[in-house]
Amino acid sequence: MRIVIDIGNSEVTVGLAEGASLRGHWRLTTVSERTPDEWALQLEAFIVRAGHSPEEIHAACIASVAPGVTAAMLAAVRLGITPHVGVVSPDAPLPLVLDVDEPWAVGADRIANALGVLDQRGRDAIVVDLGTATTFDCVTADRRFIGGAIMPGLRTSAEQLIRRAAKLTATELVLPTRAIGRTTTEHIRAGVLYGTVDAIDGMVDRIRAEWPTPTAPVVVGTGGLAALLAPISRTLDAVDPDLTLHGLRVAADALGLPG
Repeated sequence: MRIVIDIGNSEVTVGLAEGASLRGHWRLTTVSERTPDEWALQLEAFIVRAGHSPEEIHAACIASVAPGVTAAMLAAVRLGITPHVGVVSPDAPLPLVLDVDEPWAVGADRIANALGVLDQRGRDAIVVDLGTATTFDCVTADRRFIGGAIMPGLRTSAEQLIRRAAKLTATELVLPTRAIGRTTTEHIRAGVLYGTVDAIDGMVDRIRAEWPTPTAPVVVGTGGLAALLAPISRTLDAVDPDLTLHGLRVAADALGLPG
């Protein structure tokens, strides 16, 4: 069994991978001040809660976009769980060609998304990852990452709106029932959620119009908020909240980590 860890700017998503399956997964808040011992305790507690022992973990595969957390997490895993650790990066020997002008700048999470969607779908695909930022990752069936786009994330936009507008208050993000809101809460929900999903649909339309192959790409949403927006999106074909972790499982195989 392997532990797979996706370190994002807001959350750390962790899963236990056995073969082609994820046996358990959970989320932690990204806290740069945590020590390796603190991360190790958190990881071990969740492993035990999932009904397993740390001794069952033979390797770890990590993707990170938060450098301030990466070193502490690597130390936590190597000292507390397993010495066999692989890290996803643009120069790692993975079954993916970064066919972009700046391959060294492609985020590890986007590489994992590409590996995951190719493993799950095996065809041209657009991955829409709704995290701190919303990213559009474009992948072709011949295993090329051809680029994409980045826009502010849904929560990021909502929090910035509340922070900047003195008379607006924090609002739970639930699906609006109409575009013309009757209360301030409805105004915020309609503007933020419909505005985000319309921006996503519009970007997908533009990406499809530029697609370099004759095959129409499947559009897969991932990240914690993908399931929320899927019912009101006209372009999301499927939602896989664990896609990044599946990609890390594929990366672990490619890196030859023990399973």
